[in-house]
Amino acid sequence: MTLEIGKSGSKALLAAVRQLATTEVLVGFPAGEAPREDGSKLTNAAIAYIQDNGAPEANIPARPFMRPGIEAVKDQIAVALGKAGRAAINGDSAGVQAGLTAAGFAAEGSIKERITDGIDPPLAAATLAARKRKGFQGETPLLRSGELRNAVRHVLRDRGGWVIYVRKR
Repeated sequence: MTLEIGKSGSKALLAAVRQLATTEVLVGFPAGEAPREDGSKLTNAAIAYIQDNGAPEANIPARPFMRPGIEAVKDQIAVALGKAGRAAINGDSAGVQAGLTAAGFAAEGSIKERITDGIDPPLAAATLAARKRKGFQGETPLLRSGELRNAVRHVLRDRGGWVIYVRKR
């Protein structure tokens, strides 16, 4: 089967397909937004990595939230990416961006929800006591001030490294 592209809509089709093929959806902690408001030397990205993977040498257990958060909405992400693909076939660049953005929002929201809902194991008694001394009352792991959760973002990025879209706070 041979695909022939005529004059009508061919530029839009090629542009939309190129956009889909060269754009990636990244979810996590963008470097430009990684510093913490509390003045900590660790960035949100570093804290997220430590919490997600654990740090046995510092008695910090793994509390995975990134992959499980994305996994929880994989069907929703697949639907959004399917819409982006159909938009590309129709030469609709705005639809491609909308589909990719919807996939990003789905993953971002699910990760935030996972943090809000709490992740096992529960906090140690010493951690709870330290929180209380510092004026924080909650017992939910990863949710002391909400700063880490609120820093989760999705970014649409050209595979060449150019940022196409970043949602600001």
